[in-house]
Amino acid sequence: MKVTLGISNRHVHLTEETYKILFNNEPLEKVKDLKQPGQFASNKFVTLINDDRKIEKVRVLGPLRNYNQVEISRTDSYHLKLNPPIKSSGDLKDALPITLVGSQGIAYLENACIIANRHIHLTKEDLEKYNLQNKSCVKIKVMGEKGGILDNVYLKVQENSSLELHLDSDDGNAFNLKTGDKLEVIDTE
Repeated sequence: MKVTLGISNRHVHLTEETYKILFNNEPLEKVKDLKQPGQFASNKFVTLINDDRKIEKVRVLGPLRNYNQVEISRTDSYHLKLNPPIKSSGDLKDALPITLVGSQGIAYLENACIIANRHIHLTKEDLEKYNLQNKSCVKIKVMGEKGGILDNVYLKVQENSSLELHLDSDDGNAFNLKTGDKLEVIDTE
């Protein structure tokens, strides 16, 4: 089975309440659609702050959610002097605090900062089609000059989903990959 890669750069997901603190009544406008249905890159950016460290121009993704989440890479975490857990999106148990600065305000988020795990978005129909029903994790084979095997790639099953592998920028750079590359899923059993 081949799957298309989407490199996930640092980004944030916000609740309506947090969005209003950061941007007041400025509209959240779509710049471009993402591959996952209904998801989009917005016209808004925040600055991430931890103590005296910061990362500017971090994109806000839409639509607004019922939780705040800041997804960074391990490299970003070194710069910010943080050690966030590696988690699935939406699993904020043990997520770290971080401060966000928007154009209109500042928000301190108690449990929001994670490094997202490697995952494949797929539907129940995809699970059946590719005979993955009894798996929670697979491996990815990367060909090429910096090829290798990516372990612990989680299957993220959602009804409204487009088949796509998400890796963060650190994984992508380590294997010399780019968005749109086709990679092979290896059976784990």
